[in-house]
Amino acid sequence: MNINAIVDSEHAGKCFRDLCNAPLSAMRGVSAKDAKALQQAFNISTIGELADLKFVKWASAIRILASEECDTEEQIAKETLLDEAVEMTFPASDPISVDAGITRIEVPPDMVNASTDHQHAKAIEANNEEAKGKKEAATTR
Repeated sequence: MNINAIVDSEHAGKCFRDLCNAPLSAMRGVSAKDAKALQQAFNISTIGELADLKFVKWASAIRILASEECDTEEQIAKETLLDEAVEMTFPASDPISVDAGITRIEVPPDMVNASTDHQHAKAIEANNEEAKGKKEAATTR
């Protein structure tokens, strides 16, 4: 990273020791007003003092530790339950394994057996009775 990209042009080319002792406003994006507010809030006036500020160190440590933190057993359990619930809700959402060798469906899906289809049972019975009546009429002639 080119350090000149993060400091104002008047501080470009300075060594790190000089930048450490430079005012906060030497950093790109920190105005003189911002530097004054930091000085009043934390009693700091240089880039080095900002880096040494305990709050900055604490925030940096929290950020580093957060990226390395593992989930608790409770979080893992919740995630597992959620995954299983989604799997039960959408079982067909999982793609078929690529190495399974399946390129097309070889067997057509089972058709609903009309004789056990309870939604249309009355229509089936009526059709059966009608067909039976026609058959009896044809044999009696």
